[in-house]
Amino acid sequence: MRLSLLAVTLACGVDSFAPLRGVRVSKVNAPDQEIDLGTSLADSGKCTLLVLGTYAADFNAIEYGQRLKHYLPELKARGVENFKIVLNAEPEACTSLATMLELPQEVELLSDPTGAAGRAFGVERGFRPDDDTLSPFLKLFAMLLGFGAPWTLPYVITGYLGNPWGSSGWIETSLAAGQRQGRWPDNALDLGSDGGVEANKFSELPLEANKFSELPLVGGWGRRPLELATLRLQNMISISIKEWGSLAPDTSKHPAVLTQLGGCVVVDGSGTVKYEWRDPGICAVSSFDDIVASL
Repeated sequence: MRLSLLAVTLACGVDSFAPLRGVRVSKVNAPDQEIDLGTSLADSGKCTLLVLGTYAADFNAIEYGQRLKHYLPELKARGVENFKIVLNAEPEACTSLATMLELPQEVELLSDPTGAAGRAFGVERGFRPDDDTLSPFLKLFAMLLGFGAPWTLPYVITGYLGNPWGSSGWIETSLAAGQRQGRWPDNALDLGSDGGVEANKFSELPLEANKFSELPLVGGWGRRPLELATLRLQNMISISIKEWGSLAPDTSKHPAVLTQLGGCVVVDGSGTVKYEWRDPGICAVSSFDDIVASL
């Protein structure tokens, strides 16, 4: 059984967001105003998706935003009414990332530079989070190799291999947004004059005769080889690295957020958890297809 499906099974009916009561975060559009995350989930009376993100330049935070943007109409159709993203970042960094990702205004941005909300929710904290003798950047490098984040390499590798049963709509949506903003690589899609996608180069890839000989083309796979890896390359070069100065956390004040991972939870109008997830590695964010299926 997939790890994400196991998370859903364990979550149903459990008030796993209870530790968020009393945790206050700032509204990005009104930094002088704070909300109690736990209370807002329990008392809203509406189905809410809350993403406990990482710092703004992080792969996981970027992918959560990209996936949410694409799946938002389907989530709304399934009854989700409120959408919130907490980032371990100052309000200015939150706003910058939302602009880069073209996040809809209806997604509420919340600022939590210390990462307190994620820790209260029980997210993974990465490699040796309480060891002050190691540089947080060295810890982050270790996590890229799987230390303290065991599912990093499997999730990264599948981005190169593709998945015949996967989905790629959110990847295409995100690549198109990146190309419209001049991010490289910029040749995966052919965009029309209106910025819409006219052709996806990955749909033209040939298939080597192998295990999937019944498929005439790799282009027919749900997620083609290199497709997700190309998006992650675009995110890394043109967001994480290029925009590091405006998106990076202040590691002199909050070094632990550099290695802290994220997660998400869906709570219905009665305060019952419908789905929850805690990232088990870098690039190992929740499948939004699984979120949709849980509703």
